[in-house]
Amino acid sequence: MNEIPAFLDSERPDVPDLVVPRGVVPFHLVDAPVRGRLVRLGPLAEALLARHAHPAPVSALAGEALALVACLASGLKFHGSFSLHARGDGPLRTLAADCTETGALRFYAALAEGVPLPADTALSAGALLGAGHIAFTIDQGADRERHQGIVATHGETLAAMAEHYYVTSAQLAASLQLACAATASGWRAGGLILERLADRPGAESEAAEEGWRTATLLAATLTEAELLDDRLAPEILLQRLFHETGIVLGQPRALAFGCRCSRARLAAILEGFPPHDLDDMAVGGDIVMTCEFCAIDFRFPRASLGSG
Repeated sequence: MNEIPAFLDSERPDVPDLVVPRGVVPFHLVDAPVRGRLVRLGPLAEALLARHAHPAPVSALAGEALALVACLASGLKFHGSFSLHARGDGPLRTLAADCTETGALRFYAALAEGVPLPADTALSAGALLGAGHIAFTIDQGADRERHQGIVATHGETLAAMAEHYYVTSAQLAASLQLACAATASGWRAGGLILERLADRPGAESEAAEEGWRTATLLAATLTEAELLDDRLAPEILLQRLFHETGIVLGQPRALAFGCRCSRARLAAILEGFPPHDLDDMAVGGDIVMTCEFCAIDFRFPRASLGSG
């Protein structure tokens, strides 16, 4: 069966047609060997997170994961998807989020069965995931080699775990801030990443190190409220943070709702099952498949599949 692109699939249920034009604002500092990106999902966070009935701590961590993959993907040159996949022995067994080169975002989270998790309990990423690992993967399709880095879930916050990945796998110094919270306008999520660049030829390493230290100290003054405030323009926020060091802003990039499920793709999966399995899946004459990323149900009449 030929797969129909999602945007041409007339039988695909509606999903939010939502784009945040200035979701990622890249920048570099004039007086320090530092580049960075400010990420703000805005109403996109509500559109992605509110589709799932997850407890609040899980939604908050998922929002941070979405901001993180947007931070990391927007600093790379690739064609495909950049993904985070975390697994551990805590109450949140699986957390996955990915971002395409065009800024399309999606996520999936799965709780351990039989482990209660009160919705109003504040739990850190370390407490939710427990002991485990996070895999960061660049997937550019079947004809290209995948690039992957895997690190242990080291630290209590997702930002600390990502910084650990930078040090151990990317071998770069990085500073990360992530935030996600339910606000009066709905869920909001964002992130700020600083990356230490190689010293310029002829530059004094001591001065470069001082520039990096100053940049991280200035970034640390960023509050969660500022990071998540839709009313505070990203350009103003960045100028407020780094006016002492001088800052040059790059071309903003868009972020969007980006689940890539389609009726054609799921039908192709079902066609691979033997008839008796399809019979077992059918309820009231239909087979219902739910996309775990966007929470959309696809209904297939059993008679339209296999030898039904």
